[in-house]
Amino acid sequence: MKSPPKGPADSFSRDFFSYSYLTPWTLPKTVISLIIVISLPYVFYSFRLLYSSNPPTQQAVVHDLLQSQPHPGFQNNFLRTDVSSTNNNEQDPETTSLKHIVFGIGASSSTWNQRKNYLKLWWRPIEMRGHVWLNKPAEYSADDYKSLPPLKISSDTSQFDYKHPWGTRDAIRMSRIVSESLRLGLKDVRWFVMGDDDTVFIADNLVRVLSKYDHNQFYYIGSPSETRMQNLNFYFGMAFGGGGFAISYPLAKALEKMQDRCLQKYSSLYGSDTRIHACLSELGVPLTREQGFHQFDMHGNIYGYLAAHPLAPVVSLHHLDLVEPIFPDMDRVEAVQRLMEPMKLDSAALVQQSFCYDKNRTWTVSISWGYAVQIVRGIHTASELETPAKTFLDWNSRGDDAAFDFNVRSIGLVPCETPFVYFLSNALYNATTDQTATEYIRYRAHIPSCNWKIPDPSEIHRVEVYKKPNPDLWNKSPRRNCCRILPTKKNRTLVVDVSVCREDQTVVD
Repeated sequence: MKSPPKGPADSFSRDFFSYSYLTPWTLPKTVISLIIVISLPYVFYSFRLLYSSNPPTQQAVVHDLLQSQPHPGFQNNFLRTDVSSTNNNEQDPETTSLKHIVFGIGASSSTWNQRKNYLKLWWRPIEMRGHVWLNKPAEYSADDYKSLPPLKISSDTSQFDYKHPWGTRDAIRMSRIVSESLRLGLKDVRWFVMGDDDTVFIADNLVRVLSKYDHNQFYYIGSPSETRMQNLNFYFGMAFGGGGFAISYPLAKALEKMQDRCLQKYSSLYGSDTRIHACLSELGVPLTREQGFHQFDMHGNIYGYLAAHPLAPVVSLHHLDLVEPIFPDMDRVEAVQRLMEPMKLDSAALVQQSFCYDKNRTWTVSISWGYAVQIVRGIHTASELETPAKTFLDWNSRGDDAAFDFNVRSIGLVPCETPFVYFLSNALYNATTDQTATEYIRYRAHIPSCNWKIPDPSEIHRVEVYKKPNPDLWNKSPRRNCCRILPTKKNRTLVVDVSVCREDQTVVD
């Protein structure tokens, strides 16, 4: 596996009325008199009600979240609690929840013992349903029974042809996981969700995404690759299986009825996801794209992507064995485990970017909530900040900007604009103030010398970010949160408040 090119960026890879016209006419006098006599009691009764009723009391309610101040002691009075799960348990029973999802995890006995550790990070045995589908039996310890889904052995697929020159026959059995899961006859299923054994799902965000869609209709939801060549080699309209995808129950039923006939037709295809896509195309169902499913067909350090994540809930992370650990100086599993801590507090906001300016010191501050903060000298535009810095290579290691299906920008071209990066070190929740507090510590990477007459961000050792959890963030039209720099007397510390933008506020105010 190649690493990103050396240079200033190497410290990162390494170290959204008409009028009515009436004909006039006259009533007889006797009729008019009768109407008056009948109406008088009602008039007097109405006046009596009017003067005997108490007028309504008007109360002014002032509630400005933006003016809420963070708790003065970061380390005091904060309790760990799963805020997202608490809100999730109180939702309307008619809305989609984890109990309506059946997971199908494609795995191999040869990699199971290593990759099962990723699954342990996100699997909730009591709340979730699903199975790990293997090619043959694998070791399953007593602890595995408590923390992992049950194992299933895929059905024999020797009757199907496989003609791709450099793929494996596992693609056939894995493409049938949705159909085999359906045949188990589980009750109250709305969605079947596929993933690999090295795919990490952010379960609450998966529920948020699927809740937007009518599970009674035909839906195939996921995302293509981030790498253009991968999409060209396979299909731009295909959900890549490692990033995960969801199939609604009625579509799964339709797929199960025709899939085996379909598989015989597509024996020359490479993977399981290409086969599923081919069969769903025959059913006339296109891919519904959701940006939060991440295949991560990349090499190197995906910091630049996570620090400027698309304005969408992060649903899955794949290929974590092939990219560098998402936090430095940790192994891959430990790094993902650290990301799970802020996820428990506010999963909707995980790695969502906001940015603001320290105008007194002419700094730009960009926050990827729950992951990292970066401070850059100078005032940088919003369009620049929301473009991922290229700290990684594409799947084919070409290295050029056109290799990706999203815009990228180079870093380190101007030495004074090299970012100072701070990685998450702690995440806590204060029930008294209903705030999360996340702490980020500076990563000691090489920073080129700078002769600008701007204060040196190296004086900042830690960054504190305060934010109220917002589980309903994605129930509205996509919009970034706003942030602001708060005054502090803490030594070598930058304090930031992140909150919903005011009506007339821009994200750079």
